Amino acid sequence: MSVWLPSAPCTPGACVEPTGSAAAVPRAVLRIAGVAVLVLTGAVLCPLGGRIPAGLVGRWCRAIVRAAGVQVRVTGTAAPTGGLLLVANHISWLDIPLLAAVRPARMLAKTEIRQWPVAGALAARAGVLFIERDRLRALPGTVARIARALRGGAAVVAFPEGSTWCGRAQGRFHRAVFQAALDAGVPVQPVHLHYRVADGPASTAPAFVGEDTLFASMWRVATSRGLVAEVEVRPVIPAGTHPDRRSLAHAAEPAAHEPDWTHAALVAGTTRLEPARTPQTAEAA
Repeated sequence: MSVWLPSAPCTPGACVEPTGSAAAVPRAVLRIAGVAVLVLTGAVLCPLGGRIPAGLVGRWCRAIVRAAGVQVRVTGTAAPTGGLLLVANHISWLDIPLLAAVRPARMLAKTEIRQWPVAGALAARAGVLFIERDRLRALPGTVARIARALRGGAAVVAFPEGSTWCGRAQGRFHRAVFQAALDAGVPVQPVHLHYRVADGPASTAPAFVGEDTLFASMWRVATSRGLVAEVEVRPVIPAGTHPDRRSLAHAAEPAAHEPDWTHAALVAGTTRLEPARTPQTAEAA
């Protein structure tokens, strides 16, 4: 195990609020079954790749989140076409379909996922770029693969914190993935993800942290009531506006972490980030 391996102090026992009751079990079973059907449908259609319209992929991704019983609200700046690095804070397994709903993209994921039953094979077929987080020597090769995908016009989704956090705490952005954007000469678009109870406070129920299992996290979500996933798409940081990966990560981090991102950007000195001029249509399921 490398000392570099990103980790978070969040654990299910310390950070995640309990949800549901015995009465919620039938609803939870139906929700998880609905998610499974949608995921398997996507797996069947996966070989079609780029022949599936981006709008249809986005609707499918939102449908997965809705099937789990979570409302979806997307606001902010529409993602541009062409090579693009999408970076976001990382809380839940729900983050993946939510970001794919912003723009269909290749995901950057830890290599352990490749070994997961069923999910690993599906991820590989979907074009996931795997990173060996415990082998620092493998990092340059991973950065080169990401840069090739970006040069080819793909969007790539990365979670630079390197691990999931509960949503009340957050980690610093690691810089390596930003080198790929610099090498490919493509823009970076930060996204802020937030989960809460409808018309209420923030919720840690969707968190997938520490020794949590995927099923345990899915069950918490499925037994919850009134969960809302808020996806705030920040303005693009254009290619060439930052000279190195450190300053680029420093510019993207507050935009992905802070709800009041304009103030955070000004404090960080990243005044090139401007408020969105054309908001995306907000959607509530």
